Amino acid sequence: MPEPLLAVRGATKVYGKRQNAVTALRDVDLTIADGAASITTIAGESGSGKTTLADAILGFTGLTSGSITYRGRDLAGLSRRGRLEYRREVQAIFQDPFGVYNPFYRMRHIFDVAVRRFDLAPDKRAAQRLVDEALAVVGLRADEVLDKHPHQLSGGQRQRMMMARAYLLKPRLIVADEPVSMVDASVRAMILDIMLRLRDEHGISFLYITHDLSTAYQIGDDICILYRGEIVERGETRAVIDAPQHEYSKLLIGSIPVPDPEVVWDLDAPVSLTGESARTP
Repeated sequence: MPEPLLAVRGATKVYGKRQNAVTALRDVDLTIADGAASITTIAGESGSGKTTLADAILGFTGLTSGSITYRGRDLAGLSRRGRLEYRREVQAIFQDPFGVYNPFYRMRHIFDVAVRRFDLAPDKRAAQRLVDEALAVVGLRADEVLDKHPHQLSGGQRQRMMMARAYLLKPRLIVADEPVSMVDASVRAMILDIMLRLRDEHGISFLYITHDLSTAYQIGDDICILYRGEIVERGETRAVIDAPQHEYSKLLIGSIPVPDPEVVWDLDAPVSLTGESARTP
């Protein structure tokens, strides 16, 4: 049986000690296959542990216990060269399309740094061809964006620049942490379409972190529902959303307003869960 592209095993992350300890992740297992590209959604409310899981996978925070392996190699034991290779093959797209940029640099800086750091091109002409290709994939033109500062671009342009920078490295996996939560509806549809095209045309898998089940339903292949740091339900996205089994999943899906003016959304309905959490068989 081939090694998975990414495997998270028993991932637990505890912040603080003793009485002040907060468990952000508890015994999380997750696998992304190393075959046909896919979009795996991690869904849950704010504070459920979604971003902690993303940060652990990206190497921004260490686990208290458990392991994360990429193509059979434990991230904790990677050499400096191995970690550089991992950072090339596993890229990130973040929620805030403005906060990730240094406002003092023009937008071409993010591409120049990537080309130098990962030795992507032998000369400036070859580098420019790579950048032009990456921008074209996300529907942007170099002469319109590269010489501008971040504040001179719209939120949607900044987010697409982040996607182009990720694509520039030809990664195997992109961890997208709430990539459409801070853009308007028209740009949201464009970004989701880009994710689908990167999956289908370029073979890039996604770990899509979101609280928005409607977008997960639209583009996700598989879904994991995270509640208080635990995965309480998982499966094929449409099957889970159409027929949730866990109590929390039902509440999460039931909180989505129905787009029908004849249906009244009861804002006063009580919300409660029995117990801390429970796994679905």
